[in-house]
Amino acid sequence: MANELTVTIVGNLADDPELRYTQGGIAVVSVRVGSTPRTFNRQTNAWDDGETVWVRCTAWRELAENVAQTLTKGSRVIVTGRLKAPSAYQSAQGEARASLELDIDEIGPSLRYATASVTRRAREAGEGAAPWGNSDSAPAAKAPAVDGWANPGAPAGADDTPF
Repeated sequence: MANELTVTIVGNLADDPELRYTQGGIAVVSVRVGSTPRTFNRQTNAWDDGETVWVRCTAWRELAENVAQTLTKGSRVIVTGRLKAPSAYQSAQGEARASLELDIDEIGPSLRYATASVTRRAREAGEGAAPWGNSDSAPAAKAPAVDGWANPGAPAGADDTPF
């Protein structure tokens, strides 16, 4: 959709990812990401925490399954996605509130204070070359790809190192 607001947030997961499936069998995961701004107060010579901003983030299909399999409560993440219009509601105490929601395009662990090991998932049967899974144009028998990035331990080709 045109004119969507794309944002990137960095924060910590409030809970373990909640993976569900629609009646049609499509995976969907919800996570809450909290981000607290910090500023240095020169008068007290200490860091002051601001008010935490909570964003409900939603991912679909294979991305949803990858999130549920990889991330856990407390993980520091970087999330990029399309911001939805805030929904207004009333709290149990009768206070007017609004919630921020984000449709996830990309999500991953932040490597600022941690390390990660990446494992590429193999495509499932029936998936074509297109990321949207259009298998009409995919060949019936596909030869294994010679791709150094997809198979880092395998040689990329028959030729030797160019230097």
